[in-house]
Amino acid sequence: MRTRRQPSLTLRSTLAFSLVAMLAVAGAGFYLYQSMKASVLIYSDHAVMGRLEHFRKLLHYELTLDKLRDSPQIFKNMLDSEDDIFIIGEPGEPPVVRVNPLEVSLPDLPVVSHGTAVSVTDLRSGMTASGAPLRAASVQTTSGGREVRLTAAHLMGKEMAMLAAFRERIYLAVTLAFLLTALLGYVLLRRGLRPLRNMAAHAANITPKQLDSRMDSQDTPVELQQLSDAYNAMLDRLANGYQRLTQFSADLAHEIRTPVGSLMGHCQVALRQSRSEDEYQALIASNLEELERISRIVESILFLARADEAQSVVEPQWLSLQDELQRIAGYFEGLAEERHMTLHITGDGSVSADPLLLRRALSNLVANAVRYADEGSEILMRAMAIDGGWRIDVENQGPVLSDETLNKLFDRFYRGDASRHQSSDSYGLGLAIVTAIMQLHGGKVDVQQPTPGRIRFSLYFPTR
Repeated sequence: MRTRRQPSLTLRSTLAFSLVAMLAVAGAGFYLYQSMKASVLIYSDHAVMGRLEHFRKLLHYELTLDKLRDSPQIFKNMLDSEDDIFIIGEPGEPPVVRVNPLEVSLPDLPVVSHGTAVSVTDLRSGMTASGAPLRAASVQTTSGGREVRLTAAHLMGKEMAMLAAFRERIYLAVTLAFLLTALLGYVLLRRGLRPLRNMAAHAANITPKQLDSRMDSQDTPVELQQLSDAYNAMLDRLANGYQRLTQFSADLAHEIRTPVGSLMGHCQVALRQSRSEDEYQALIASNLEELERISRIVESILFLARADEAQSVVEPQWLSLQDELQRIAGYFEGLAEERHMTLHITGDGSVSADPLLLRRALSNLVANAVRYADEGSEILMRAMAIDGGWRIDVENQGPVLSDETLNKLFDRFYRGDASRHQSSDSYGLGLAIVTAIMQLHGGKVDVQQPTPGRIRFSLYFPTR
């Protein structure tokens, strides 16, 4: 089943920016529309109230109801809008002036008594047959000593048409904002994400033969600087790992080829002519030694592979360093006596470590010291507390090593003394295994020359 491909970052960002712009414009338009609508309503209310107050005073002080009845057209011509409603008459009598061209039905209106000013709360809302809203009010006054009632209403048809046109402009502005933001956002994002595309193209061209190629950080934006640095650092690690793997493969082939060639040579010589039983036994014994050598190499390689892949399970325990050093010294005491060496132990403490791995690391260091130290010298095994942890030293007197040689001692299949390893059973993985064991414990291993010819290997265990 194919997984649906996710939309591109450019498309998603463009849509997000466009939606934000659309919502911003729509919000601003809605606010302006509501503000304009409120202003229109306030203007309409004040127009109705102003008209009522104006004609209320006119009828009370200057114009009598009889004169108005004789010349109603004069009053009608005084109205601002032919669609508005204005009715003047005595209560219970037919109106003297009735202006209602659209024959709109008015809502029930409270009558504001004479001498009381008209307020917004006295107005009522209504609706025409065409759906246009209106605002109306009714007041009471006197004219020539007679009670007169005035009713006025303003039809907001023109205002609603204006607001509808404004709404259409808002819709158009929102649409244009979305489209323009989408277009400009897409162009700008495509340009802004060009470093990512360059990085993808660069990564696509990386091959084992081009691991030295790096991204140019000078042309990388600040936001992608960390990613660019991490990308180049990853390439550095890949190049270093590939180089180490290539060297490891070459060294492994060389190490395996020697015992395999020896086995083949022994077998070919044995097959050329008949041999006695003792000769066959000697041949088998020699071949067995070579097979054991191959077995040790394979076992060490597997251990390093498991350590590199973090597959090894460390089971730490609190161990007495004095006991562990005594155990290792007792194991190598016989080999040291063959070369007239002595093992000296100092210091004590407790460290949290896997007992088998700790003993293997110490064994490799002591075996290395027994193998390469000067004959008749002393091997010092020392434990001490340092920097909140524990350090175990294995120090011996031996040949002076250059700084280049010291830096390579922990490389796999590296053997510093070319004149002596030919006849030994060393295969250059002992110190590499020590490094892997210390990494599993979260510690480290170090080598120094305190004085010329004095070699000291140190294991650092952090406090758990």
